[in-house]
Order: sequence, then C-alpha cells, then structure tokens
Amino acid sequence: MARTAWIDLTTGKIEIQPTPQDDLLKFLGSRGLAAKVLYDHVGPEIRPFDPENLLIFSTGPLTGTSWPSAARYTVTAKSPATGAYGYANSSGFFGPELRKAGYDMIVCRGRAGSPVILHIEDDHIEILPAGDLWGQTTGTTEKILRERYPGSRVASIGPAGENLVRIAGIINDYARAAARTGMGAVMGSKNLKAIVVKGNHRVETPPGFKEVVRRVTAAVRNHPESQMYSKWGTVCLIDAKNMSGDMPSKNHRWGQFPLAKEINAAAVARYTVKTQGCYACPIRCARITEIPDGPFKTPVNEGPEYESTNALGSNLWNGNIELVIHANKLCNEMGLDTISTGLVIAFAMEAHERGLLHDRQYNLEWGDPETIIGLIKDIAYRRGTGDLLADGVKVASSRLGRGSDFFAMHVKGVELPRQEGRVLKAFGLGHATSNRGADHLYALPTIDVAGMTDVAAKVLPECGPELMEVTSEKFKAQMVRFTEACNALADAAGICKFAFTETYAILPADLAGGLRALGLPISDAEIMRIGQRIVNLERMYNVRHGFSRKDDYLPPRSLQEPLDVYANPEEIERVPADKASLSRCGLTIDLDTMLDEYYALGGWTREGIPTATRLKELGLEELVRDLPGYGSETF
Repeated sequence: MARTAWIDLTTGKIEIQPTPQDDLLKFLGSRGLAAKVLYDHVGPEIRPFDPENLLIFSTGPLTGTSWPSAARYTVTAKSPATGAYGYANSSGFFGPELRKAGYDMIVCRGRAGSPVILHIEDDHIEILPAGDLWGQTTGTTEKILRERYPGSRVASIGPAGENLVRIAGIINDYARAAARTGMGAVMGSKNLKAIVVKGNHRVETPPGFKEVVRRVTAAVRNHPESQMYSKWGTVCLIDAKNMSGDMPSKNHRWGQFPLAKEINAAAVARYTVKTQGCYACPIRCARITEIPDGPFKTPVNEGPEYESTNALGSNLWNGNIELVIHANKLCNEMGLDTISTGLVIAFAMEAHERGLLHDRQYNLEWGDPETIIGLIKDIAYRRGTGDLLADGVKVASSRLGRGSDFFAMHVKGVELPRQEGRVLKAFGLGHATSNRGADHLYALPTIDVAGMTDVAAKVLPECGPELMEVTSEKFKAQMVRFTEACNALADAAGICKFAFTETYAILPADLAGGLRALGLPISDAEIMRIGQRIVNLERMYNVRHGFSRKDDYLPPRSLQEPLDVYANPEEIERVPADKASLSRCGLTIDLDTMLDEYYALGGWTREGIPTATRLKELGLEELVRDLPGYGSETF
C-alpha cells in the first residue's frame, strides 16, 4: 500500500495515512505529488522559515525498483531563495531505502523545541533528541548515525542548514546533495538535523516488469553518451564546452577558461581511485577521488562532477584541480549547494574587483585559495563577508547596491547553473522559465547541443533544421516545452535524467510502458499530460505568490553584455581582443521573442500565467480560482 507519514515536529504527533490514489495517477509521485501537497497546505501567507511550512521527502513509483537508475527522491518546501516554489532532487541510496520502508512521502511540519532526528524503520517512526549532533558536519553526522543504526541510510544538514543559510542543501550518502533552493535551511528552521531510514522490505513488482527493465537497461547502458559518462564522469564535458563558449567563467564574464585543461576529465582522473554508481545504475558516472597530501589534502570522497568543477573552478578563475576537489568536499561537509556557493563567491570577487567590497581577512582576488576555502566556511557559519553571501546573490546585491545587480547571476533568487545562455539559447530559456529558479535540470534541453537529430525527428517533427543550431533562438521554445515535461516525469517517477532525458536512450512511451508494467493505467498520450500538469501546477504555485513574466528573466549581464567566443581559449586575457582570433563574435540572447513563443505554446498568457482553459484541459480546474482577476466581470 502507498503510504504517507505526516510528522508534526512541534507536537510530536505522527500519522501514517494511505497516499490518495487519485493524486498518484494525476501527478505520478515524488516531485509531482509533493508539489500538489505543497500547493494544498502552504499558501502565500506562510513564510519559508515559519513552522507551518512543510518539508516533504518524496519518492516515485519507480524509486527502489530495478528500473535503470531508479534512485532519485525529491525534497520540496516553500523556498527561502525564491520565496515561493522550491524543490531539490538527489540520488544515491536514501530514496530507495525510504521506498523499501514503505513510504511515498515523509511530510514534516512544525518546529522541534530543540535539535532532533527522525528515525524510521518500516512502520516504526520516532522523533529523537539530537543535541549531540547539532554543529557537526554532514559527514560526521552520517558516520555516527550509521554506526548507531546499522544498515540505515541518512540524509542530514550541516552547519549551513543549522544557520539558515539560504543556499544550504541536504546531503545523503556522504556526498549526494539535494542542493538547490535552500531546502537545507528549511530543514534547519525545523531543528531537524537528520532523517535516518531503514527498510526491511523489497519494492515488489509484477513479473512482466523485469522484461521491460531488461530492454530499457540495455538501451541506457549501450548509449554512447552513457558509456562516455561511465568512463570519464560528467567532467568529460569540459573540453567541448570550453571550445564552444559554454564554459561559464569569471562570473559569466567569459564563456571559456584558459586553464580548462587543468580541471578537465584527464585532470580529475589523476586523483580518481575508483568509480561508483547510485542504486540500480548501469552508468556509474561518479568519481571517487583522493588527494593524499599537500595543502589541499582530501580524504577519499565522491566528486567533483561537472557543475561543481565549473562553479568552484573556472567560475572563480581557479585552475587548480586539487583546490576544486577540496572545495567540493568542504561544501558537502558544510551542507552547501556547490553551484550557489561558487556563484556567491564569484560575486564577491567581482564586487571587490570593482571596488565595492573589501574584507579584512581575505584578499577576494580571483582564484585565491584562502579566499575560496575561507569563504565556504564563513558562509556556512555566517561570519563576516560570509554572512553577506549566505542569503544568495540576489539578497547580497540588494544589500551591496551600487549597480551590483548587473553581475548578480540568478533567476528568481537561485544562482545560475553552469551553462551559458548566450551560446546555448535553449538552456537560456530553460534557466529563465524554470519554476524553481535558475536550473539546468528543469528543462535540460540537450537535443540540439548533443546532436540528437534522430530524436528531434521523432519527438519534434514540426520543427525545422534551425532547431539543431544551438545559437539560434528558432524552435527552442518547442524544445523546452517538450523537455520540461519529460524532466518533470523523470523526477515524478523517481529516476535519474541520465537514464532518460540526458540521452533519450528511452522515450516517454518507454517510460509509460514501464509504469503500465507496474500496474499503473497510464497511456502513451497521458504520460506527457502528466508532465505538463506538474509544470502548470508548479507555475500556479508561483502565480499565487505574484510571479509573472517579470520573474522569467535572465540576469542583466546575460541580456545586455555580448559574449565573444575565442578560437583559442588560452588567448583570453592574454592576447589583446583586437588581435585574438574569434570563432563567434558578440553573441546575445533574444529572450523576449522566445518567451512569447514559449508562453503561447503552453497555453499561457503573455505574462506567463496559465489560462483557465489550459488548466481545465489538464484537469486542474480547482486552480482556476487562484488566477489573477478570478471572480471579476472580465474574467
């Protein structure tokens, strides 16, 4: 039976209830189901750190099964970064363990009077004191709890979450992060240090499910991109991205990094001791690294992957891979989102360069190791300049003022992920329109940049050849509309995007077939409607909080500052611009044109608000009352 545990941390009351089957069919699970619960229970009057905010840990119908990479879970709450919708997604083994214990969702409300943990083993749930763990890093916390409860899995916050740092994440399996939108801070606001879970039951599946799994697993494992990630990890992207101009550097001042070869896949490989995969993963993209000695001595740990390598490397003008590995590990221990941490430090460095910010302890120079390591710690503990940065670049720039919003690289209060929208136009649109703030995984529009001409012909046959030109705005709205729905499905089902939307080794119809093999009556046509329904539900959550087109914009730098792409990235800041060889010159992004098309394709108004007709088409009639102007004569 599908179950949801409702836990009131204020009163200690725990209720285990059946998960409504209608909601599971309508929103599938995990991200979709949690968005529905958040919509129903957390309105605009509730602030992110209020006890009434919910913190929802959710799994999907495929989580914990033998489906390839069925390891994902979602954490959902009102976000302290956006002030509205927020969620983070993670992998590893925590999500499957929660599913094996029998839960679709763990919903936490209220605030404990002192630090606590949740201990879950099948039907048994208890709230236990955690004063001895408060102040500990995530690694120490997990080690203690896994020794205390053998066979369990742990998701915990570090000092950043405890100190309500708005870029704090939640760490499971020592290095897997539910990182984005400040979910760790919400957990800290509830005095909840960790969730410990042990499941003693298998996730049962019908006999026919195994045959479907064998077929899709072979498709995923044999895809060339899967094999590339298996061999090199996601840092294999660095060399190609650097040549194309899609390697954001120096706070997006450049799209390339002269020292990219110092932090690429070959550089990471020198410190890799083994590879590792999440639950049921045929790809195994994780790198387990170690720096045995030297100033950046780092014990065996997981990472870094591409996003962290860019954020803590080229983004900070740092070409020292040992420093990147060390900084990545430190962020995990502190419980910090590596992307946002890299962006807020870059903001500080640029502010210093412009004469707007100074620090008595750190020089704030680009690439300076003491500055990078010191600020990571100071952000987590809210000390000095770290306190300014702890609430993200949107808040930091509003406090600093003096034009610093121009280089505050965020959307809706969430720092930009590591793609360059002036080069990859579909990613630029995806960053802008993502309902959880700047995000590469919300839309993940890889069809053009990965050269998936065959996939485009199948899923976007109405689009012309310009779809495959990454620097053209043409047909990118169609791509983002398709891919955002697919990625909502991946999250709702509880599977990794690398086994679905990163490669399209399997298509939405294959996913629908797998769900039918589980016994869910979902047709090939309905599967895409579920994805669209989730996106529209999330959009309406933000609309209810006053969001509209004005919030679907990229930072001023991205919209106003043209970007040059060098034929030889090593010439950047070394050869005068008028003497350098450029492969592309003056790239910009026409975001407004893409927004108009994106809104129209989705049945939304020019202000980015779903129409009543569209909501009814998707079975979201109950949300019509929350549309602006509802009840007026002109509605």
